[in-house]
Amino acid sequence: MVIDIMLPLAIEWNVDPVWFNIGSFPVRYYSLGFLFAFACAYLILQRIFKREGVHTDYLDHLTIYVFLATLGGARLGHCIFYQPDYFLTSEHWFEIFWPFHDGRFTGFEGLASHGAAIGILLALWLFWRRFAMNVWWLLDRLVIVVALGGAFIRLGNLFNSEIYGHATTLPWGFIFVRDGETQPKHPTQLYEALSYLAIFGSCLWYYLRKKSRPRTGVIFGAWLIALWGVRLLIEFVKNDQVDFEAGMTLNMGQLLSIPFILAGGVILWLAHKDTFPSGPFPKGEKVKFEDKDKKKKK
Repeated sequence: MVIDIMLPLAIEWNVDPVWFNIGSFPVRYYSLGFLFAFACAYLILQRIFKREGVHTDYLDHLTIYVFLATLGGARLGHCIFYQPDYFLTSEHWFEIFWPFHDGRFTGFEGLASHGAAIGILLALWLFWRRFAMNVWWLLDRLVIVVALGGAFIRLGNLFNSEIYGHATTLPWGFIFVRDGETQPKHPTQLYEALSYLAIFGSCLWYYLRKKSRPRTGVIFGAWLIALWGVRLLIEFVKNDQVDFEAGMTLNMGQLLSIPFILAGGVILWLAHKDTFPSGPFPKGEKVKFEDKDKKKKK
């Protein structure tokens, strides 16, 4: 007996991006995904810090640095890399950090992951200046959770029906009804989200499986190559985000990914030569936090 199973030709996607409203304030899945990403990242890093005997007060300060740098860097990255002709003008520059448009709250529409990456690197430099923690040790652990955060952000893009791909005849193509589409498109948000989850799982597995701590720089270097390499490849089936990308052999996202991939290769090569210092505080702690539990007992 032959069973003929008819697969759907496409998935009609017409999900409201707003989960609920608090008065006139819309709570979007994208915003919740962003906050959930930071919450999960904090809990995972907390376990990692405790596992390696590092006081979690360092993590509390690091979270503030990274949170502000991610928001600021992602927003500035979008405005500078993708829409400088609009935002870098005397009429619209204030809209860079103004979450309202035409009298309605929109949040910050337009965030660039490359800008977030640059912002995080700057935040880590400032964090190192204050606490003297080994930045290379920190990067190996931070990028594990950054990959997980990236997956949540891309799922938020899916709920917003934005940043999707070219037309496709594949059975998992999405028709983004809310964006006015009538034909199936590559759900590149899902492609990236699944890829980032795989990178997160691989990095965490590598970190946990080593009886001795991994060689400093290996995770960070491999992560740079994997994550930005995935981004470069998926961009080939993704729609242009801005008009000036039309006709470009490589779009802006791909051009910005190449330096990160090259940097990953160099860092991986240096890591295998034991170039980077090991341990969280190779020169001793600059700031020592008092144990809160011991203080309470006194």
